[in-house]
Amino acid sequence: MESLLKTIGRRDRIDLPELGYSSIKAKIDTGAYGSAIHCSRIEIKQEDGKDILSFELFDPSYSKYKKKKCVFEQFDDKLVKSSSGDTEHRYSIITDAIIFGIKVRTEFSLTDRSQMKYPILLGRKFLYNRFLVDVRLKDVSYRMKAKK
Repeated sequence: MESLLKTIGRRDRIDLPELGYSSIKAKIDTGAYGSAIHCSRIEIKQEDGKDILSFELFDPSYSKYKKKKCVFEQFDDKLVKSSSGDTEHRYSIITDAIIFGIKVRTEFSLTDRSQMKYPILLGRKFLYNRFLVDVRLKDVSYRMKAKK
């Protein structure tokens, strides 16, 4: 029986059109429940009596850093268990991520991933019912996109 799921490798690249970025390196992590994105200068400000979340994607050490402020009126505030097992407070946003030409509306928690190799982590919630993971592979969708 042929699978309807796309096969993805242990890493790939995704586009984040609403945030103005493309071909961002992402680690595929079946051990993580949610997805995370590297952000800096995360702040909550009050405007017209509403909480507004602002942040910059990445930081100056990342080659694709644009020093562009992202602003969200709709966001969540949650506790997330980190890879070290500690529970930490994080804000999260919902935005489109594109991989294999498939647009996925997904949640990303905002965190400092500056010490990590990949600025984006894609967890099980993103992968579920969409992708099978083959750890022997890398950049499958990125190479397909480059061929077009």
